[in-house]
Amino acid sequence: MEFTLHKNFSELDSTEWNTLLSESISNVPFLRHEYLSAWWTTFGGGEWPQAELVLIAAREGNKLLGIAPLFLAEHEGQQALMLLGSIEISDYLDLIAREDDLPRFVSGLLDFFAADSAPAWSAIDWYNLPEDSPTLAALKADSAKHGWNFTSEPFRPALSVPLPGDFEEYLMGIDKKQRHEIRRKIRRAEGDERPMRWYIVEDESTLDAEIDDFLALMANDHHKEDFLTEVMRTQMRTSVHAAFEAGWLQLAFLEVDGAKAAGYLNFDYGNHIYVYNSGLDFDYGDLSPGWVLLGYLLQWANENGREEFDFMRGDEKYKFKFGGVKRDVMRVRVEK
Repeated sequence: MEFTLHKNFSELDSTEWNTLLSESISNVPFLRHEYLSAWWTTFGGGEWPQAELVLIAAREGNKLLGIAPLFLAEHEGQQALMLLGSIEISDYLDLIAREDDLPRFVSGLLDFFAADSAPAWSAIDWYNLPEDSPTLAALKADSAKHGWNFTSEPFRPALSVPLPGDFEEYLMGIDKKQRHEIRRKIRRAEGDERPMRWYIVEDESTLDAEIDDFLALMANDHHKEDFLTEVMRTQMRTSVHAAFEAGWLQLAFLEVDGAKAAGYLNFDYGNHIYVYNSGLDFDYGDLSPGWVLLGYLLQWANENGREEFDFMRGDEKYKFKFGGVKRDVMRVRVEK
């Protein structure tokens, strides 16, 4: 493999990047060219105000075999090579390579890092790798060859729901009490005298207004309001537009009497629904709009052949109630 360092996203063809991703070990929306290039425009919503882009591509002949989407920044007192998307707003990250090519790619990548021409680094510090990613074993093995120290630890829990393809079958697979609660809340909302509807945004001409409404719902939560700085709002807008244009946005709302009572910002990608964020109008709390909309989205996902409903990072109780199965995303560090 021939390894090349790139300093600009425009140097790598987005179609070639995404085609490789579709066949790679971790085909997730957070590794798409359009997502990471949008993330870089705001340095992760302001999380990394000083950083240097480090895109490393590996080829054999004209064939792209691997991408290490990285940046260099100071982290915990060290010059660290981080995965683009780190840390807070991209739930799953990894290298981009086919499983058969991964061992050679990781071996060559660490040789590249060991060369005098490599960016000056003192740690490789990667967050949010799935616990079953083969990158973990490959990185451990090749770090040892260089005499570098490798450590790995769970970073955060992540919960997802496997979907059987039938909403009633899904309900029968969760706790009986929770099953009855979902049905009861949906019936109560549908029986309310105020008209109610839910929908998924499909009209690009209304997208900016819909984003405004979603961010307003998010800001009703004081913790999320603090999170939504101006640069983070820009980041979210850019990411939503990128996902819409690429065809994997699922922005959904529940309206009560013409007003938005709940919203979910999801990514509908690779037969999986990735639940990215949500917002509520607490004035409609008597109708449990968040739970009702979540129930509708789970029904939609089952009826439309989605295989998994991924709540992603965080172990909030409601995720278990809806049938979430826990796994971890990992943090791995390599030090010279």
